[in-house]
Amino acid sequence: MRLRGAVAAAALVLVTVSGCTVETEGGAGPEETAGTAAPQQTASGGAVLAALDSLTVRGSAPKTGYGRDRFGSAWADTDSNGCNTRDDILKRDLKNVKFTDGNCKVVSGLLAPDPYSGETIRYARGRSQVDIDHIVALSNAWQTGAKNWDPSKRIALANDPLNLVASGATPNRSKGDGDASTWLPSNKAYQCPYVAAQVAVKKKYGLWVTTAEKAAMKNVLSGCSGQKLPAGGNPTKAPERFHAN
Repeated sequence: MRLRGAVAAAALVLVTVSGCTVETEGGAGPEETAGTAAPQQTASGGAVLAALDSLTVRGSAPKTGYGRDRFGSAWADTDSNGCNTRDDILKRDLKNVKFTDGNCKVVSGLLAPDPYSGETIRYARGRSQVDIDHIVALSNAWQTGAKNWDPSKRIALANDPLNLVASGATPNRSKGDGDASTWLPSNKAYQCPYVAAQVAVKKKYGLWVTTAEKAAMKNVLSGCSGQKLPAGGNPTKAPERFHAN
């Protein structure tokens, strides 16, 4: 018994002096250890992760019944500023903007850079080089809660600046209705803002995420300690004069 006690005491001294730790089954691995450091991130980074963790996790509902018209006519002027939503976003996101017929109809500009590809794209009205993307795709929204909404809420989502960004047509169309688990911008510098915006939109409108989607979002956000959670946009209910089929 004395020998065993002496061996144990010697082991304790060795651990203390060397600074080693003894791992036990079920102990924190690298991911869990990194997780304990999360409170040391900036307040903004923590806000994005907290918002993500507040979202409901469920499987995708069927796409049955989805159609673009279920979110109202395209680019409705829901903020009643006299300009349609597409032109509002072009004015916000393009540089060197030029108009025709007043200050609404954008005729040309420069997307510098395209947030999805990082490239510079010249916009000219009538050419399909620049799209306005729904950051949370409308089909994805339909499958994660929007199917059960009042039409006015779907119209609001489709025209909310919080959920819209001017992007290159090619990467936007490669995205389709994918979520973060199936598509991310090739421009890695924009992946943090992109995922943070998806989280903000889903939180604002009460949409859920799938297990795979949440895991992909957390994987991106783990490297986004300084990323702020976007806020603002339009009300979550469109004016009564708008309706969907």
